[in-house]
Amino acid sequence: MFYKAWWYNDYYRSTGDTTFILSHFLKDFIFQHRLRYVIYFRIAQKTKSKLIKLFCEYKLFRLCRKFGIELKTQTQIGDGFVMFHPYNITISPDAILGKNINIMKGATIGLSFGRKPGAPRLGNCVYVGINSTILGGITIGDDVLIAPNAFVNEDIPSHSIVIGNPCKIIHKENATKNYIYHRV
Repeated sequence: MFYKAWWYNDYYRSTGDTTFILSHFLKDFIFQHRLRYVIYFRIAQKTKSKLIKLFCEYKLFRLCRKFGIELKTQTQIGDGFVMFHPYNITISPDAILGKNINIMKGATIGLSFGRKPGAPRLGNCVYVGINSTILGGITIGDDVLIAPNAFVNEDIPSHSIVIGNPCKIIHKENATKNYIYHRV
């Protein structure tokens, strides 16, 4: 039953727990605000009950105020979404994120009205490093590692590492091999 829940893939990616044990889940839910945030986020996205949605959005608002996470329930995010050290993370409601995304502390994925207006589209298996900024209507391919403090405002092909400001693209097969684990 739980392996079919909306949030189970995110729980698995966050904890690596393949056997759902209620006591383990409750411990993780209580002590890991990153997991609490993602579960409330998924339930608010999927539920048809207005009361449950309102409750989850209230809990998200409280976590947002406490930890600086700005992520609206309108944002399209694939399975296996993980925020490690989730403090001061901003993701635009117009952004589209694929499966197996890792977001680190201080990351920004936002709108731009400059040269490439719009919000970013991230492919599958993308690692967004600490204090990285991704802006504009750009496309980031699959298997991309965005290094800490990188500023990305141009399209990035699949199987790449992105470093620096302005961004420098380095082609590498399996760029996220040791960074994204417990893939779904």
